[in-house]
Amino acid sequence: LTQARAAIAQRQGARKRPAEPAASQAAAAAVPAASGSPRQIAQAMLGSFGWSSSQFSCLDPLWEHESRWSVNAANPGSGAFGIPQALPGSRMASAGPDWQTSAATQITWGLRYIRDTYGSPCAALSHEQATGWY
Repeated sequence: LTQARAAIAQRQGARKRPAEPAASQAAAAAVPAASGSPRQIAQAMLGSFGWSSSQFSCLDPLWEHESRWSVNAANPGSGAFGIPQALPGSRMASAGPDWQTSAATQITWGLRYIRDTYGSPCAALSHEQATGWY
């Protein structure tokens, strides 16, 4: 029981709360403007984060599970929001002022979070499969 509580506390305290180093902020400027469906936008952005297109095979099920790729997805229990289920959702403001409505802004933030925390979408998916969260 104590381990379970510790795991929950860790998830609530650390989930999707990476530091925003200057390198990450600079990377936002390097992300190309993308249009289309959220999946198409994410696929177009993978290369700007240093990943091959094969990483989409991990990103797709990860974010399908998290939000069904919906910019409006909200978890009333945790307060997580958006396509990447940022906790709290307002953390995505670091990627742009339109974080509540823009798939591109949410995806930019989510890919930065994955890069800075796990290194790649496939590593993030592996973590989620092992723990139930990323």
